[in-house]
Amino acid sequence: MIFPKSPYFLGLYYEKKALKYLKKQGLKLIATNVRYPCGEIDLIMQEHQTWVFVEVRFRRNTSFGDAMSSITYPKRRRLWRAASCWLAQHQESIETADCRFDICAFNHQKLVWLKNMLEHTEFIR
Repeated sequence: MIFPKSPYFLGLYYEKKALKYLKKQGLKLIATNVRYPCGEIDLIMQEHQTWVFVEVRFRRNTSFGDAMSSITYPKRRRLWRAASCWLAQHQESIETADCRFDICAFNHQKLVWLKNMLEHTEFIR
């Protein structure tokens, strides 16, 4: 299999793989690559009445850690802030909306889907 070489196209490739997987799991796509000055959301999905904000990560080489560990505190904070902005545009508050933050992490083509990373990491605003 031929893989794209640039980080931009690699990102798109893995986002499409994650999207395909999540759709098979029953989630509905709402938006992709939503950007605000405070951060970016790779995928916004919906599962029943729950908004799902998805961060997609990949690592070809795990010498410096796997894809999951690459989601640092500042990245989690930017994701949370971007989700707050998106929800505000849709007349909802992150404090009261039914939402969660998921990770789709790829290590050497293997996908790990971690639902609700708030339950698994320290996620401070």
